[in-house]
Amino acid sequence: MKVAIGGPLKVAFRPWVEGLENIPAEGPAILASNHLSFSDSFFLPAVLDRKVTFIAKAEYFTTPGVKGRLTAAFFKGVGQLPVDRSGARGAGEAAVQSGIDVLERGELFGIYPEGTRSPDGRLYRGKPGGLARVALATGAPVIPVAMIDTEKIQPPGQVMPKLMRPGIRIGKPLDFSRYQGMEHDRFVLRAVTDEVMYEIMKLSGQEYVDIYATAAKRQLAEAAKAAKAEKEAARAEKKATES
Repeated sequence: MKVAIGGPLKVAFRPWVEGLENIPAEGPAILASNHLSFSDSFFLPAVLDRKVTFIAKAEYFTTPGVKGRLTAAFFKGVGQLPVDRSGARGAGEAAVQSGIDVLERGELFGIYPEGTRSPDGRLYRGKPGGLARVALATGAPVIPVAMIDTEKIQPPGQVMPKLMRPGIRIGKPLDFSRYQGMEHDRFVLRAVTDEVMYEIMKLSGQEYVDIYATAAKRQLAEAAKAAKAEKEAARAEKKATES
């Protein structure tokens, strides 16, 4: 997949990279990145010599039919790991265990602490459950990563991607061994997550918003719904007046 997808991506978009020397040549490490675009999971692995494993919802791997099989093969090829979101413990526990398994094999594990893509290009509060717990359970270093301008390549509603140069900044590894064995302390999890998000903010230059991206998306959706209702009410009132 590095040849089939990574090669053409690098040729077509020519992403620039800073800090490649911060990626270890071998051994486990966590790549904690901001999340601006669906393409983040492709551009980052494309510029690295090592394989990076991200997590993805299991539905991408279980859809029936030819299209489903092709989708599953594609996601497996680009290093996506299926996580079953069903059950009492949900996706959180499954994601944590998946990350631990990857790191115990001595590989690179990629994670987006925000939990979802940024709805407006700003950096949102990191969720403490996944990143911090995996880091403290394994002792693996956390390497902050900033994706730059990937959201501009294919904005919502745009069919054809725009040929432009996105960027990737890779920071120095963060060592949280001082918190080893404290992965169930919520205050420690919050402190670890906030430290990583601060480093990502410095690398990306994004404006930081101290709420979760999922909450921001709900607010935007509610605002859009209210605006639509107001517009429809105004239209109905105008029509009634004209009648």
